[in-house]
Amino acid sequence: MERIADPSKVAVVLLAAGLASRFGTDTDSKLLALFDGIPLVRRSAVRACESMAHSVTVIVGFRAPELISALSGLPISISHNPDFVSGMSSSLITGMTTPQTQSAQGILVMLADMPSVSTAGIDLLIEAFVAQGGRSIIVATYGNVRGNPVILPRSLFGEVTRLKGDLGARNIIRASNVPVLEVDIGPSALHDVDTVEALVAAGGFVS
Repeated sequence: MERIADPSKVAVVLLAAGLASRFGTDTDSKLLALFDGIPLVRRSAVRACESMAHSVTVIVGFRAPELISALSGLPISISHNPDFVSGMSSSLITGMTTPQTQSAQGILVMLADMPSVSTAGIDLLIEAFVAQGGRSIIVATYGNVRGNPVILPRSLFGEVTRLKGDLGARNIIRASNVPVLEVDIGPSALHDVDTVEALVAAGGFVS
């Protein structure tokens, strides 16, 4: 069996480009909401940066200048998705075009609007990926329910580039014959903030 050179070389692709149409008005961005005084997009990026991941790339689109400003000074790469209105697949494809992801053995797809995902949770997923030799899909779960983040092995990178519309990694997982390992990281795997009410309940503040 062919050996993966370095399964610990996992690149995070943090998706922060979407319109978030269910949140507030057409001009609001939940990713700029403050948690303990820190914009949500920066909070998510910092947790990814502090993990075992080899690199972190943030995909921006909607309100990109403000998001880029909120991310200032972090050891990350930023890629702009000019087609962000078409849905999540375009952001995943944008993430796949960077040198950081092209040289990785696995891509950890992380949603920037999940305020409870911790560095420890990210590391659990990466550790599982390494233990599987970089050959399995790793999916965060809670109570046997699949959520996010997920890690896709290099063997599926081509499938990502063929996605269209508002489709994410879940569709690749369903169609793939690659083994899937579920890793329980607690409630954070299912906790996003799609509405103002959910964001406030999670401790966020919309200015």
